[in-house]
Amino acid sequence: MYDEWSLDVLCLEGAVMTGPDESGAYHIAAGMDASMRDVLLRFIEQARYVVAVGSCAAFGGITAAGPNPGEAVGLQYAHHLSGGLLSAVFRSRAGLPVINIAGCPVHPDWVTETLLLLQQDALDEADLDPLNRPRFYADKLVHHGCSRNEYYEYKASAEHLGELGCMMEHLGCMGTLAHADCNQRSWNGQGCCTDAGYPCIDCTAPTFGTRRHAYQETPKLGGIPVGLPTDMPKAWFIALSSLAKAATPERLKKNATAERPQLPPPVKEIKL
Repeated sequence: MYDEWSLDVLCLEGAVMTGPDESGAYHIAAGMDASMRDVLLRFIEQARYVVAVGSCAAFGGITAAGPNPGEAVGLQYAHHLSGGLLSAVFRSRAGLPVINIAGCPVHPDWVTETLLLLQQDALDEADLDPLNRPRFYADKLVHHGCSRNEYYEYKASAEHLGELGCMMEHLGCMGTLAHADCNQRSWNGQGCCTDAGYPCIDCTAPTFGTRRHAYQETPKLGGIPVGLPTDMPKAWFIALSSLAKAATPERLKKNATAERPQLPPPVKEIKL
């Protein structure tokens, strides 16, 4: 079969409809007496590499959110669970699992860089994180390079969208948890969600689309955000937050809840 036709790279965008009862009949290929599920499996057999473009193709995404009547899944994951359309042990002809370029939407650079690496045979399983996302962007956090980091350090928080302060405490920002290089790479060379005054909603995560709280609100337990920063024990967060708030400069306190800077940084003479 490989002698007749084969694929270098198969890229899929969007979740796979497997219903009803894993027949795939909810999504029939136009002009063919076959489900897209079955057609896709035939293509996958011939592909040297299989790439999921976007969180829906990777993990099911919003399409697979409950109650999921279409039985939508990702290519090799159903949200955070291994095994979607393909089993957890699937490997393509090149010996790799499905490469999950997660994001909603994905940054165009993530796609082009991944394809260039594949073309050069320069991407192997060690270059993928535990969720099979390319490490060149997934080993970073949205928090890295955020223009609001000074506010975060002092826990000077915005209370409404459009304000300058950190959006983690009240507005649902998940940049300290989200695996992506958005604030370092920027979109169209201009910025990203947090630069535009909108909280990061962690769209590269396998659970994206399944949360039970509003994206612009921070769920709390006892007044403490439930989603604490990566590597941050709760006791440390409480202690550091208390110290940071006590030491917050007046400039940051005032600017955090304003749409434009009210107080500029003071000019300080440096003696050499």
